[in-house]
Amino acid sequence: MTTKPGAALQPIPRVGLTWLLVAQLLVVLPHLGHLPLWIVGLWLGCAAWRIQIFRMRAPYPNGWIKAGLMLGTGFGVYLSRGGLVGLEAGVVLLIAAFILKLVEMRSRRDALVVIFLGFFALATACLFEDGILAALYYLLPLTALLAALIGLQQSALATEPWATLRLAGSLLLQAAPLMLLLFLFFPRIEPLWSLPGPRERGVTGLSDSMTPGDIAELGQSGELVFRASFEGPVPERSRLYWRALTLEHFDGRRWSQALGLQGQAPLWERRGEPLAYSIVMQPSNQPWLYSLDVAEGGPGDARLMEDFRLQQRHPVTRMQLYRVTSWPDARREPKGAVGALQRALQLPEQGNPQSRAWAAELRRRHRQPEALVQALLDHFGREAFHYTLKPPRLGRDSIDEFLFSTRRGFCEHFSSAMTFVLRAAGIPARVVTGYQGGEFNPAGNYLLVHQFDAHAWVEYWQPQHGWTSVDPTFQVAPERIERGLEQALGQDQDFLEGTPLSLARYRGIDWFNRLRLSWDNLNYGWQRWVLGYQGERQMQVLRAWLGSADLRLLGLSAVAAVATMLALVALWLFRPWRREGDAQQRLFGRFERLLARHGLHRAPGEGPRAFAERAARRLPALTAEILAFVALFEAQRYGGRQGKSDELARALRRLRRALPWRTGEG
Repeated sequence: MTTKPGAALQPIPRVGLTWLLVAQLLVVLPHLGHLPLWIVGLWLGCAAWRIQIFRMRAPYPNGWIKAGLMLGTGFGVYLSRGGLVGLEAGVVLLIAAFILKLVEMRSRRDALVVIFLGFFALATACLFEDGILAALYYLLPLTALLAALIGLQQSALATEPWATLRLAGSLLLQAAPLMLLLFLFFPRIEPLWSLPGPRERGVTGLSDSMTPGDIAELGQSGELVFRASFEGPVPERSRLYWRALTLEHFDGRRWSQALGLQGQAPLWERRGEPLAYSIVMQPSNQPWLYSLDVAEGGPGDARLMEDFRLQQRHPVTRMQLYRVTSWPDARREPKGAVGALQRALQLPEQGNPQSRAWAAELRRRHRQPEALVQALLDHFGREAFHYTLKPPRLGRDSIDEFLFSTRRGFCEHFSSAMTFVLRAAGIPARVVTGYQGGEFNPAGNYLLVHQFDAHAWVEYWQPQHGWTSVDPTFQVAPERIERGLEQALGQDQDFLEGTPLSLARYRGIDWFNRLRLSWDNLNYGWQRWVLGYQGERQMQVLRAWLGSADLRLLGLSAVAAVATMLALVALWLFRPWRREGDAQQRLFGRFERLLARHGLHRAPGEGPRAFAERAARRLPALTAEILAFVALFEAQRYGGRQGKSDELARALRRLRRALPWRTGEG
């Protein structure tokens, strides 16, 4: 199609501008949660200015105003995001450019740039919110942008925006089958298919260290951590210890990961029946993954670390689906790695003298590690220890104060104290943090694990048996392990009043609980089959459909087929052969360019006959040649006259020769 001279200066139709303003509002709305507030004022000001320009009550911004707006916007982004580089800053800059371009655009070509910026800005919204409700909402700005694009092609006098909207909706429906095919078969190639998520997602959760009160704070958060689906019956809740980290270094107050881990795979032996399951994990901005002991599998770059945690190279910045097989009864390092055992005996040189003395006494009475561990567990179950999210503050000798004075605490208090005493008694031990249990959803037969399921327990080592997990919290509050946090703290008024989720209040409402779980099941399906439809999942689906076919060969064949299709389309668009009608239009375009050299440009909406008569008045010496060419063009193009393009080309050559000067015309 030939671009007409002056097309870039065509005015923006009212319908196109109306839908562009609506689309801009709909595109900016989902970004408001992570945009600085001044962006809202910027959009309101630019939208009002654009309307006044259309009503001819305000001028276009001059160069100084545009430069000031650009500098002010850049400075605002720098102050609000701490720089101009990065995903968050880049999105704010994109939205700002999308808004500022609104007051600068003068023609349809400028409006096209704004619309294309809108499509890109809408795509970036998916990086911050990708749930099913958000996806349904994104259809609104997508339709509005398409309506604006259609409105630009309509007459400036068109005043029916609803007809434009209906056409946009119709085009979207027609494109749906192609979209579905591309979704199913287009290859998911990392990292081309994915982008890192924003830093503000997944900012809560377990950290790589633990001090008294950390997990208690998570106990008051209802944020979802992951969902787990088992291939078979869901294990009993008391067996569901989801490992995240192993904390081996203790400085007297704080437990943290040991430095200098070599990252070599640990030695372990498979025993018992394995558990196969899949995890849909929410963004955590941490590299570790959640799994039951001992785990095999995970994403492609995941590996089992020396301390039996499952970890990948990069932090989890977006929702991630992975499959794992665990061996809960496996024997872990029965011979013991020297470095791990040394780290599991580390204690500060001083502090907590009562606990150290008690550990020495226990060691004298119980020579076998297993007997000493059982004595400790019996002590927690027999004495007046109390499980609470609101324990009293502890001083310098926190272990002594907890064991012999306050006796009130959360799981990290019990696991920290038990690990300290075991180490003081000469038994290698360490703290494990992760999540315990999970809420079963019968609607989808899977588990939901929330932040309030955060937990800490103990691992100790004994010769020939390796690492063994024990949970001192179970001795004090068995209902916490068997039935969940809300059962353990069901009578704790501080918990009921301080927990935003208020589980003890809402789970008792049967219809509400069923509705909540059904909605979660719908979201889970969306995450697994849409958001989680990445490389591995795609290959599994294709194998299920295509059987044992060579998927690589099929992929290459599909790429070759697409390339062939694109080549055929290109040949059709730029084919060397032309139908007569196309040849006529091409020759008329040359006719327009020929007269344009003499300052004659065809106006938008001006017909061939009117243009020829105006040209004849400007070039009276060429009246016969101009009118003869246009008459022949109209007869062939619109009158149904049979004739070849050669006849029209000869008429054009006669006009070219009659001009007072000649240049080669392609």
